Order: sequence, then C-alpha cells, then structure tokens
Amino acid sequence: MTADPRRLRITAIADTDSYVKWAAALVADARVDGSLVVLETELVVSDAQLTAALAGSGLAHGRVRRARLEEIADAGRDADVVLVAARGPVVRVVARAVREELPRAAIATGLPGISVPATWRALHFRRGCDLFVLHSHREVREFAALARERGIPQDFALATLPFARGAGGSAPAGGTDLVFAAQAIVPREPEDRRRVARILLDAARADPDRRVVVKLRGRPGEHQTHRETDAYPDLVAEHGAAPANLVVSYAPMSEALQAAEGLVTVSSTAAIEAAAAGVPVIALDDFGVSPELINVVFRGSGLLAGAADVVARRFRRPRPEWLEDNYFHDPASDTWVARAEEMARARAQGVLPHRPSPAALGGRVRRAFERRLALGRADTSAAGRAAYAIGVPLRALLRAARWAGNRIRPAVRR
Repeated sequence: MTADPRRLRITAIADTDSYVKWAAALVADARVDGSLVVLETELVVSDAQLTAALAGSGLAHGRVRRARLEEIADAGRDADVVLVAARGPVVRVVARAVREELPRAAIATGLPGISVPATWRALHFRRGCDLFVLHSHREVREFAALARERGIPQDFALATLPFARGAGGSAPAGGTDLVFAAQAIVPREPEDRRRVARILLDAARADPDRRVVVKLRGRPGEHQTHRETDAYPDLVAEHGAAPANLVVSYAPMSEALQAAEGLVTVSSTAAIEAAAAGVPVIALDDFGVSPELINVVFRGSGLLAGAADVVARRFRRPRPEWLEDNYFHDPASDTWVARAEEMARARAQGVLPHRPSPAALGGRVRRAFERRLALGRADTSAAGRAAYAIGVPLRALLRAARWAGNRIRPAVRR
C-alpha cells in the first residue's frame, strides 16, 4: 500500500460488516489517500462479506489488509489520521492502542449510518478520539448538544454519508423487486419479527409475478455488527414452503437496488442509500416510532407507512423539506476532510491535546478485560483470558448490587 505524499493519509480500522462498508467508502474519497485495515475480532467480516462491503466503495482491494491488534503499528505506520470504525468497546481499545503505538497520528471515529437520536454510550466509548464524523446537520447538532450536556469534550465533523452520494439519482427503469433490508436487532422482539415475516409473505402472495427479496447482510455462520436471533429465513419457514417469488439475497445493497421497484425497512441506512439512488422507500412503522427502533429520524420524511402499503407496494419518496437536514445536504457543507487535516497538522506540531478515556478502577487488569470484551476469542493473550475469568463474575456481582441498590433507594425515600 504505497502512500501518496500529496494527500492526507488516512488508515481506517474496522471489523464488522457495516463498519467495513462505511469505512471503505469514506476513505475512498478522492481528496485523501485512504487504506483499510480489517481488524481481527470475534465478529470480523468473512471474505465474502468483505467483497460485498467493498463493492461500489471505490476502494481498491489492494488498499485493504487484515491485521491483529498487535499489528496496527505496522499497518498504520504511514497514517496522518487513523479512522477507528467499530463498535464502541472496540473503539475504546483500538484508540488506546493507536495512541500508544502511533503517537504521531490523529484519531478519528464515526458511526456507519443513521445516528439519530444521539446517545451517551456512542460518545462515551469514543471520547478518546480527536474527531467524530457524522452525516447530517441534525446528527451534528444533536451530538454536540449531548456532548455539552454531559461535559464530554469532542469535535464533530460533517461528511456526506457515502451511500447517499449522488443524491437525486434516478432508479434504473423496469425494476420490479420489493427489496426488504433486514436488520439484526430492529425490531428486536421475536413476535414483531414474525409479524414482519408475515408481511413479506403477504406481499409475495399478493403479486406472484414480482419478487420479494429479503436482503441479508450475512450468510449462516457469518457475523454481523449486531448478533441476530430470529432470522427471517427461519421465521418465513415457520409458515411452510415460501412462495417461489420470495427469495433471499446476500448481494451488495447497491446491486439489489439495481432491480428494485422499492425498498422496505424499519430503520436501516439502506433507506438513505435507496433514496439517493432514486428508489422509493417505505419505512415500516407498524411497531411505532421510537429511539429503540432507530426510526425517529423518519418523522416528517414522508417515508413512514404500514403493512398495507408494503403489500400494495405503495412506496414513498422523501419530502424535499426533510432532505437538507437529514443526509442530503449540499456536499459543499462537508467539513470532515478539512477538520481531519487540521487535526493531523496539530498532532504533528504537538499542539493537539490528547483525549484519553477516563481512568477506571482496575488498572492493567481492567484494560486486559476491556480488550478481551472487545476482541472476543481473537484476543489470545494470557492476561486477557485471566482478566475475563475474573471480570465476568465480578461484573455480574456489581450489576446485581446496583440493581438491588436501585430497588432499595425508592423505598428509603418513601
């Protein structure tokens, strides 16, 4: 991976499917010299998932390598900025390692899709990073307000969501598929997921000449960013043989949209990708609109609709007044490359303050425990195994004590 000295050198470190797809597309920006390190963790992408994630990203396969945490010093040795693209506990561990092993690099982080509402956990785990990349004016506004409220120093930057580039495009003529973008934990309840499966079956039976495509992000045995239970193929199978026009696809979303008449989801970022490609959308609201469903951002979008609209294929297009504040801003408003360059210069000059994560009780044992939690079985260190053996029962004990305390305090106040 030969670095280009004329452009900002950014090495992204990611592990799971959604973060790999996002990071690859973000660092493929022509304004930077980007590369991607796929970090070995328990949930790391398979080769097939990696190929799907890179499809359409613009990042060449030759700019991608796999590495263990112990190898990041070599993997990122030329980087001006390291973009840590992972789940919160992984970001905490990787950012700490980057700070120690690559002290000349600034550290950026971010979230791979819809991030409304802003959450304290997202901020907390990433507070050791210098720059937090978000994808809409609304996200930047809400995260900045939350950071001020919680007293967490953080700089935010705006980037066009990579999957929303080319907004305003027109879908290929003749698309006939109803593409359902499945999510591992939305909705979460088994009965709600069964309800979704029934809606898809109803849609398939209502029009046997057009396909209903259940777009999944991982094959059986492959990991995703969130662990999935009650997978849709299994739920569909509970009703016997599926109609011939209800099919499962593991193709990249960009490929699935090529044959789409419309896309259905609860809250997947695929809704933004589809709208950008000119494919109409239904954001299914049969289970309500709430932070837990990650769909409050769709209020006012015109995309929310119910099961009857899915079955009848009454897809929607986003309202123009919703677009500017929500992922479809003018790309000229983007600040992430300029802010990353500023951070890199400040780090090189020694004037960028370090933002270490708050000290926690436990010292080295705590750090070993956090590393084991983040990497899972990919952490083969003796310290990690020992800390995990001690830490899991201790954490359970502390949680039980906290729960008991919360039960007692209201009674005392009375």
